[in-house]
Parts: sequence; structure tokens; C-alpha cells
Amino acid sequence: MIRSKILLQSKIFYLCLIVFTLIYCFIVLKFNIYITKYNLNTKSITGVVTNIKYKDIMNIIEVKTSLFEKVLVYDYDKLNINIGYKVKVEGTMSMPDKNSNFYLFNYNAYLKSINTHYIMKLDKLWILNKGNALYSLKRIIINRINKIDNPYLNTFILGDNSKLTDGVLNSYRTNGISHLFALSGMHIGLIVLVLEFLLHKFNFKNKFIIIMVILFYFFLTNYSKSIIRAGLLYIMLLLNKKYKFKLSTLKILILLLSISLIINPYNLYNTSFIFTYLVTISLVLNHRLINKYHNYFMKILMTSFIAFIVTIPIMINNYFSINLLGIFLNIIFAPLVSLIIFPSSIIVFIIPSLNNVLNLFVLILEKVSLFFSSIKLFNLTLCHINIVVFIVYYIAIIVVLIMLNKNNYTYLLIVIILIIIHTNYRLIDSNAYYITLDVKQGDSSILILPNNKGNIMIDTGGSYNNDITNNILIPSLKSRGIKKLNYLIITHGDYDHMGEAVNLIENFKVEKVIFNCGEFNELEKELTKVLDKKKIPYYSCIKELNIDNNKLYFLQTKEYDDENDNSNVIYTDINGYKFMFMGDAGVEKEKDILDNYNISDVDVIKVGHHGSKTSSSEEFINEINPKYSIISVGKNNRYGHPNKEVLDSLKSSKIYRTDIDGSILFNIKNNKLKIETCAP
Repeated sequence: MIRSKILLQSKIFYLCLIVFTLIYCFIVLKFNIYITKYNLNTKSITGVVTNIKYKDIMNIIEVKTSLFEKVLVYDYDKLNINIGYKVKVEGTMSMPDKNSNFYLFNYNAYLKSINTHYIMKLDKLWILNKGNALYSLKRIIINRINKIDNPYLNTFILGDNSKLTDGVLNSYRTNGISHLFALSGMHIGLIVLVLEFLLHKFNFKNKFIIIMVILFYFFLTNYSKSIIRAGLLYIMLLLNKKYKFKLSTLKILILLLSISLIINPYNLYNTSFIFTYLVTISLVLNHRLINKYHNYFMKILMTSFIAFIVTIPIMINNYFSINLLGIFLNIIFAPLVSLIIFPSSIIVFIIPSLNNVLNLFVLILEKVSLFFSSIKLFNLTLCHINIVVFIVYYIAIIVVLIMLNKNNYTYLLIVIILIIIHTNYRLIDSNAYYITLDVKQGDSSILILPNNKGNIMIDTGGSYNNDITNNILIPSLKSRGIKKLNYLIITHGDYDHMGEAVNLIENFKVEKVIFNCGEFNELEKELTKVLDKKKIPYYSCIKELNIDNNKLYFLQTKEYDDENDNSNVIYTDINGYKFMFMGDAGVEKEKDILDNYNISDVDVIKVGHHGSKTSSSEEFINEINPKYSIISVGKNNRYGHPNKEVLDSLKSSKIYRTDIDGSILFNIKNNKLKIETCAP
């Protein structure tokens, strides 16, 4: 016992532990090592239903099959089951997809961080039993919350904010206060404070009951990363005091962090895990800086500033923006949430008749948040950064915090200068980029001209089941440091090409819109109404677009009876490389283009109509002779795209497909073409 205490108190032990953890995580993540008892040939699983997410077209059932493994079951029949049920499931096993667009959310990595390596499409399900008493209690709590029907009870009791409206949730994220709505140390602290008060009131000194409540709370919140960190820290501090290990809070946090990463290195792909440890450790290291202020609001301000500055690089590479106003907004929202909304949610759970009082507080909270989120002045768009810039940021942040502890505020300029340079990086980027986004069965591309001379989106894609705009289009633009689109070009009025246009216009700055020739259909008319309302100019049937020293030629021949043949076909030369975008133009228009224009030896062609047999005739392809052919197409689509004959016609070129290669990037740097893909 004495030797154990000496070892745990040694600084060398923690240094060795950190080094070992880093090396271990690097090896596991680099070589994608994980232990699972399943494979793609597995036909059935047995386990306990630990969570159910209800979607429009399916339920996603989380089945825990062992202590350290879960399988997600996709239930399209929406069967009537509940958490805690022990089930046997038969179905088809598959691996979850990685991100198929550069820098965006990696579903595969996230699932690994919660010990999930496979997903299963459900064919049959048998209920073996309805679970134990703990799950019965959890179901009672969930049913009571659902009956009260207030999303903030789900947020603060179950750790589930999915029932908050998208607009409100986005406003919290924009304002930099979303951490207040993720269960963490603040919530554990309040629970512990209430329990300690009650124990003291009844002269009960044994704190074992508090530990049991915390462990049940782990179970109730489905083992939230931040709750586990906060709860285990409290338990470890109790044990540290009881057995006189004399460990600092920092050493306990390092122990917890290392153990968590050794158990599952893929926790490093979980932003909640990263934020909870990064912020907590930073606040512990800088507690003197916080405590030197006696004013309550100054302490909140300094706490908010430290939490903000240490998460800047993580925020950039996950959300591609930071809100400087968030530092100050925490002074308003932290007391409102921690002292009013959160306690009121607990009270309403006990006394539902007070729900209207909570709704009044919530109304104020949401209105204020929506107001501040509408202020765009302090919301900075910052492009994705590589590992070198990431390290530079953290070196600067560490220097700033060290000097702040010495009452030297001048070093703040280092981070400020970094952010200013980063915000304006596009002005000094002399590269040109063409990116075909993976929007499944649809089309959307981004053309980025050098030195921020022009940002153009050609088509938006369209989906009835997914929010492509907020999940793919806007994050992809922001990840490249794009704050506005100079032009949105609609090749034609089909939904899979312009279905997201209204949503994009409503949520991102677009200066001008260009339509194809021909009469407007209903989708195009709907878009023009929004453009008129926002006073955004739009044009149709143009022949040429001049942007700085670059020209986009619209190969107009005549008006056709067919919307696809009326597609805008665009030709451009960027730094000596020829690009051609075909929309859904068919064989007839291809023939007319050959008759009216002298085009050959194209470097990159965006293949017409997703590789359909109605486009890309052998005569046309032989004449333009592309080096690279891009086909935007959905995986296993019901149209059978791309057509085999088309693939044969294109075989002399290098073919890229979004269903296989994901997003495709053409980077023109120093007059050389570099190609990258983001395979799912």
C-alpha cells in the first residue's frame, strides 16, 4: 500500500504514463486495431437494448452484446420494443461508413469511440426478456419525462438534446454555449451539493449513497463521456481523501484520462470526450488565474476565456468557426442555465405542474440565444488546419496562459495575430481548387479561384431524407475558409441538382444566382421568390461569366423541350487546365456542342447525368478526350447509374466516382494538378 502511494505520487510515473498512453493510442489508431467478436458474415446477435433513436423512416437500436461492444441495428419496420429488453436479432451486418466529404463528421470513428464496430440491418427480432429492475426504473423515468413533454428535461436529466429544435440548438453552438447543455461537472456538482446537504441535514456521514447515485446517473445518461469524467473525478477525490493518497486533482485527471484511452483509444475521435478532459485539465492548471478574481462574474469570464482559448484548434477542425462573443455570453447564460434552467428541470420532473414556469424561463433563454446568434460580426469562419498549424496554435495558447498567470496580457497578441492570419488565409492562397462533393444521388461541386477571387458552387444536390445543406454543403464551404459564394450556378431545375438551393440561400451568403435556359419550373420559381425577398440578383441563359482573369463559358446551343438538355454546360480554363461540367445534358445537346464549339483534350469532365446511358456518347467522349472523368452518383442507386456502356466509353480516362471514391478534390498548385479522394 505504501509503495503504491509512493508510485502514484511520483511525477516520473505520470510522465511515463502519458508517454505510454500516447504511443499506445498512436499504434492503435494508425493501424486501425480493434477487438470484436463479429465480422461481416455474422447473421445474428444477442444483447440488451440500451438506447433507441427514433427517426422518420427507421429506428436505430443500440444493442449491447458484451461489456465493451455494441451493435447498431437499423429497424425499418419500427418494431415496438423498449430499452432494457434482451433481444436476439437476425440481419445483414456491415461496416459503418467513414466521412465521404473532406474534414466532415466521421461516423465510423465516432461509433468506435462508443465501442461500436458494426451496424446491422434488421430482418427478424425476438424479445427474450424485458430486462431487470434497473431498466424498469429507467423506463419509468423516461416515460415520466415524455409525458411532461419538455425537451429540457430530456437534456438535463437524460443527457439527450436531440429534442431541442435545430434552430435553437444551432444558436447555442453558434454562441459558444452548447457545453452548458451537455451534462458535465456542473450537473454532477449540483447533484452532489444537494445530496451532501441532505446527508448533513440527517447527520449521515457515509457518502456511499452519493457514489451509488452517481453510478446510477451514469446508467441513466447512457454513460455520457462528460458525466463519466465528472462522476469518476468526484469518486476518485473521495477515495483520495479517505485513503490519504495525497494526489492532486491534476494527477487524478491524468490517471482517469490515461485509463480511458487505454481502454478505448478511439475516444480521441469523440469531441465530447476531448472537450471534457481538455477544458477540465486546463481549468485545474490555471485555477490560480481564476481565483485571483473575487468578483463572481470576473471568475466566470476568466473560466470562459480559458475554456474558449484551449478549445480553439478543436473547434476549428470540427466546426470551422469560432464565436468571439461566446466568451462574454457565458457570463449571461452560465448563471441562467446552472442556477435556474437546470434546477427547474429537476423540480418539474418531481412537480410537473410547474412546467409552465420552466417554459417561461426557457422562452427567455431561447429568445436571447437566437438574438445573439443572429449577430454575425464576431462569428469567424476558419478553414481546416493541418497538424503543423494545429501544434503552432497550441504552442501559442500555452505561452499565452503561462504569461497570463504572470499578469502579462501582451502575449494575447500572438493568438489574435494567428486568428487574423487564419481568417484571411484565402487571400494569400494562390491555389485553385475544384471539388466534387458526395451528395449521394445528386450533383454539387465547388470551384475555388486563387487568392479569394471567386467562390462558385455548381448545383446543390437534393435529398428528401437528409439535410445536405447543413450537413455537407455549408461545412464543406467553411472547411475551405469560404465565407460567401460569389455565384450559385444551377445547371437545371431537377431536384437532385437544385433541391437544396432554398435551404442554402437561407443559411449561407450567396451574392448571385445563375439559371439555365428555358422556362422556370416549380422548383425554380420557388427559388426566385426567396431570391426576390432577399434581393439577390439572378440571371438565366447567359453565355459567359467573367471573374477576375477567369472566364466560364456557358455552351448554349438552342432551347430544348427537355429540361436535361437545357442544362447549363460550362467550360473553363483554370491555370492551363480545362474543365467541363455537363449537368444532365443528353446526347442531342452533346452533338450540338460538337457542331458549334471546337473543344478537345479536356483535362477534367464532370460526366453528364450521373453516367446515364442518355449522356456521354462515344462520339462526344472521343472528341473531347478527357484525362479525368468524374461521375457523381449514389451508392446502389435505383437507376443503375453509371451505365456500363458509358464506363466503357470513358475507359481511356481515369474515372472517379463519388459512390466509390467519395468527394474528389483537384488542386492546381504551381501549375501542377494534384488529385485527392475521400473514400467512405
